Amino acid sequence: MPNFDDVVKRFPPDVQTNVRMVWEALGQDEQQDLLKLFKNLPSETDLVKFLIRLSTTQMRQTFGQKKKVAIVGPTNVGKSTFYNQLTLKKEDQAVVGVYPGTTRENQSAEAAMFTVIDTPGADAVGTLGEQEKNLALCAADEADFLVIIFDAIQGIKKSELELFNEFKALKKPHIVVLNKIDLVPKRDLDMVLAQAAQNLGLKLTQIIPVVAKDGKNFDQVLMAIAAAEPKMISALGRALPEYRWQLAWRSIISAASLSGVIALTPLPVIDFIPLVTTQSVMVLGIARIYNYEITPKRVAELTATFGLGFLGRTLFQELSRLGGVPGWILGVAVASSTTAVMGLAAVKWFESGERLSTETLNKLTREITFKQLETLKNLGKRKPDEKGLKGLISKSLEEYELESGPQEVSGE
Repeated sequence: MPNFDDVVKRFPPDVQTNVRMVWEALGQDEQQDLLKLFKNLPSETDLVKFLIRLSTTQMRQTFGQKKKVAIVGPTNVGKSTFYNQLTLKKEDQAVVGVYPGTTRENQSAEAAMFTVIDTPGADAVGTLGEQEKNLALCAADEADFLVIIFDAIQGIKKSELELFNEFKALKKPHIVVLNKIDLVPKRDLDMVLAQAAQNLGLKLTQIIPVVAKDGKNFDQVLMAIAAAEPKMISALGRALPEYRWQLAWRSIISAASLSGVIALTPLPVIDFIPLVTTQSVMVLGIARIYNYEITPKRVAELTATFGLGFLGRTLFQELSRLGGVPGWILGVAVASSTTAVMGLAAVKWFESGERLSTETLNKLTREITFKQLETLKNLGKRKPDEKGLKGLISKSLEEYELESGPQEVSGE
């Protein structure tokens, strides 16, 4: 998250004024500290959600009573699915149905930084519809922050605009979210977003497009909620140094899993360009977590100095001569392990400026490769699907960390 303005521009105009007033009430030192945090918090949704869960203790110490965030909008726009993305416990999740009106009552749950409230559709007609609308408006009136959701397919018609104005009239900090953008053809997406913004009287930047079912762009939503109360960002910032290793390791596991999937292609495993791209993006993400300024060009230079491409090719050729293991399994194991080790080398570099020795890199690569082979060898000649393979690689790396501990894993 580059700076405060990038977050503020996500709010509707009337909310921006209030958020800026809160911001300007802070001292200059506090503003500078928060700007650094905005810049260095991870941009990936999963990592932001992970950090928010970890920062629960800091949030409780800061606020005591949690802030309430109400999810409101018309019927069948994905409010309950959105709510389920934020809840901490599976048992707190809302029932999601394909038919409109599945949610009939308000429901609340813990979401680490705040209490999140799911509400019925606020546009239903009839006696029952009026009751449900009153429930939604009551929840919105009692909340500290509103996430107003609309449907990208349904668009913004007169009824949606009237409902939006009713929520605005409550004078609550809020953001506008357009859900189900995955159902919009790519060629039409810009037009759909622009039309929604125009109909609501907003700028394009003041609508956050999301996919509630998979959490796409939820990092932008979470950071906007936090920006409305700077103490939330402070709590995240206090959590960040304590949990940097866990954030980095999550990023490493994600990149190593993707590298394993890439290695299923028939192209040469270590030289395949998307593999290098995945590793570079991972290193940039880890640099952000450790508050380390680095350019993509410098990342390429840094990864080249690790020499893991050559090490991976050598290990692949060595293991191939042993026989008994399908080549695709070897490729997956080597690709995922070299990516993981590159991430570990980056952590060490960004933490202390030290470069792991060739011996340490070799040792870690072999250890993780053989751990991956042990996990994958039972698959035989049957190649798993992408989701299954990612799950196996992630499980193997999580077990490796538990067995080795973070210090040994990072070469200390």
